[in-house]
Amino acid sequence: MTARRAAVRRLIGTCVCAAAVAVSVIAAETQQAGAPPASAPQPAPWTDPLGRSTPRGAARGFLDAARGGDNTRAALYLNTDRRDEADVARKLFVVLDARLPARLVKISDERDGSDPATPDREVAGTIEGTTGSADVVLERVQRKSEPGPIWLISQTTITAALRQYDEIVSSRWNGFVPAFLISTRMGGLRLVDILAILIGFPLLYLATVLLNRALTPLIGLGFRAAGSQRQSVLPASARLLLVVIAGRWLLSSLPLSLAVRQMFSTLAIVIIIATIARLLMLLTGEVERYVLGRIALTNRGSAALLLRLLRRGGDLLIVFAAVIAVLFLFGIDPTPALAGLGVGGIAVALAAQKTLENVIAGASIIFDQAVRVGDFLKMGDVQGTVDHIGLRSTRIRTLDRTIVSVPNSQIANVSLETISARDKFWLHHVVGLVYETTPAQLHEVVDGIRDLLTNHPLVDPPSVRVRFIRLGAFSLDVDVFAYLLARDWNHFLEIQEQLLFGITDIVSRAGTSIAFPSQTTYVANTTVGVK
Repeated sequence: MTARRAAVRRLIGTCVCAAAVAVSVIAAETQQAGAPPASAPQPAPWTDPLGRSTPRGAARGFLDAARGGDNTRAALYLNTDRRDEADVARKLFVVLDARLPARLVKISDERDGSDPATPDREVAGTIEGTTGSADVVLERVQRKSEPGPIWLISQTTITAALRQYDEIVSSRWNGFVPAFLISTRMGGLRLVDILAILIGFPLLYLATVLLNRALTPLIGLGFRAAGSQRQSVLPASARLLLVVIAGRWLLSSLPLSLAVRQMFSTLAIVIIIATIARLLMLLTGEVERYVLGRIALTNRGSAALLLRLLRRGGDLLIVFAAVIAVLFLFGIDPTPALAGLGVGGIAVALAAQKTLENVIAGASIIFDQAVRVGDFLKMGDVQGTVDHIGLRSTRIRTLDRTIVSVPNSQIANVSLETISARDKFWLHHVVGLVYETTPAQLHEVVDGIRDLLTNHPLVDPPSVRVRFIRLGAFSLDVDVFAYLLARDWNHFLEIQEQLLFGITDIVSRAGTSIAFPSQTTYVANTTVGVK
């Protein structure tokens, strides 16, 4: 029976295990069947080899091909079915090269364009003519011959540009420039454009130099009358701004090509950014000199170091902001670099926490002028003269002629006693007279000391106080209290010495003397009887 029961148990266990395995397999298969299939990796979007995947790429590709004289390739950027595509591309380039605004960097470089509401349409600019204005529109189309959508110049833009072609050809330079200068190109630029760059801008700058030389003697009279010397009325940055303003006026008046206008527009913005940065840096220098002039001479050396550090930091921030602006101008996103610099700055700040704490405390000490070089102070157990105030620590020369360097953060958080900052020196002594002094002698001593202090030229009269204050253990105590108008500690000791000599003379003339610590022992005379 026992063997049969064991066999039955083994059979039941085997069945249970088999059932459990079957259930788990079925559950796994069910879960796999109900779960969504794993997403396959998406292929990279198709990129057109001609750059027509984005609006900016299509616009630049057409202009580069047409400027190089490859009209057949330029026609590939047109959304037209005309047979004379190459000639259309040539005429369209003439119109765009003359009248398209120099804002190519503002054209979207995204596949879907800049406007989410119209993802298949991008406006690159507006061309103005006597026949009216027209938008230069790029549209995204899907052709059977292309694996993906591409951006092309729309048919409406081509039609509007062809209406302005004859007007541009007939009015170009008004016959003042030889035809070969207009038709001949070097490096994609017309000879007339190259001459305008090589001759026009140097002449403009030379004109600003002559203007500066003419205005400096006239306006300099006003500066000399105000007590200021002015070597140049128009600094280099101001002359560059004048060149930019005059250049923009000339660009609006002369039919220069798009490449020249685009180059000058970019250069003008860069010059404006650099000029603003330079003016801000000059402003930080003026602020540095103004603040330094309002700081005491004793702290001017340390303040100059701190202000120079702050100025260099401000100049660095100005240059950094100018670089960021230039990057935005050229369509470069500086966000990753800014994020990296932010994380790095936090790491540096945490690593240099104590140093920054000392620098900030040093700045507060210098500008608050709580401590000055040359001050004699007491800070805890340290007592001495301030020898130097730096950005990280302050050096104190002690009475033993040693140097103690104390971190600025510690000085900013402790109580300081500036001994040399007192305006008056305290004279306070207790004169003890012997008990044999008579009342008349005591009155003579008190009145004499009071007259001595009141009549002294370096004693503050309202502060004089001479009083008989107590009957001491071995003397009659007279309290002498006054403030002395001394220059420094040595001068105070000199005046105090004179006054103490005068007090001893007064006590001597009164017929009494200074008491010494003493005790009187009284011995009783007792007689012991002997029987």
